[in-house]
Amino acid sequence: MEQWLKQLDLAPKTKGHLQNLMRLLVNCAMRWELVGVAANPMKLVRVRGGSKRTKEPRVLTIPQFQQLVKELNDPFRTMVLLDLATGLRCSELFALKWCDVIWDDLTLLVRRAIVDTVESDVKTVYSRAGMPLDPALAEVLLNWQRTSEFNKPEHWIFASPYKAGKKPRHPWRVQQQHISPAAVRCGIGHIGWHTFRHTFRSLLDETGAPLKVQQELMRHADIRTTMNIYGKAMETSKREAHGKVVRLVLPLNVA
Repeated sequence: MEQWLKQLDLAPKTKGHLQNLMRLLVNCAMRWELVGVAANPMKLVRVRGGSKRTKEPRVLTIPQFQQLVKELNDPFRTMVLLDLATGLRCSELFALKWCDVIWDDLTLLVRRAIVDTVESDVKTVYSRAGMPLDPALAEVLLNWQRTSEFNKPEHWIFASPYKAGKKPRHPWRVQQQHISPAAVRCGIGHIGWHTFRHTFRSLLDETGAPLKVQQELMRHADIRTTMNIYGKAMETSKREAHGKVVRLVLPLNVA
């Protein structure tokens, strides 16, 4: 197995994921009595650098992001504004429905995820945490709802017109056909959806948000993913930090 993994032309982290997958498969085979119960041999397999990135994550500056926004039309403009101002994973962003926006409470509920058109549960129980919705960002969403053909509570926020609104748009196609070309035109270069999540985390740092607040806004299951501190962030602190990010990234004339 080690030799096979070494021969693969993949990043070390991807090889580490394959190793974990094979370990789970062997465990399942023992559980289902397809093989004898014994110590899992995959525990002995080593992948060098399996927990390390080969590239530093891309983070946009505020001028870069605002330039990108100017290059986009709706719904793609609203997509990137919402994504960077909330740090949602793209699987969660495209799985949003209008019923997930609690207008009276200014809260965005993350209830589901979509990967390759397959609807599923969110990544972790912590991913279900409601996101505070700054009034200026809520106004951007409301403007898109008024414009969108699919604006009923049960409709996808970013419904695909090619699927008669029954399915949301495909994140990869939006990235390849709209986001990346716009970024190239701006001189930013090729970017992906995760660029916005990395940028959101950096902007939270920039605003001086407490680390526990950052962890809860990022909705990480393990605080070590952000940093190892304890306690619970107050709702007021989360809303204040979120509002600062919105005012940093939102051009004055879009609300």
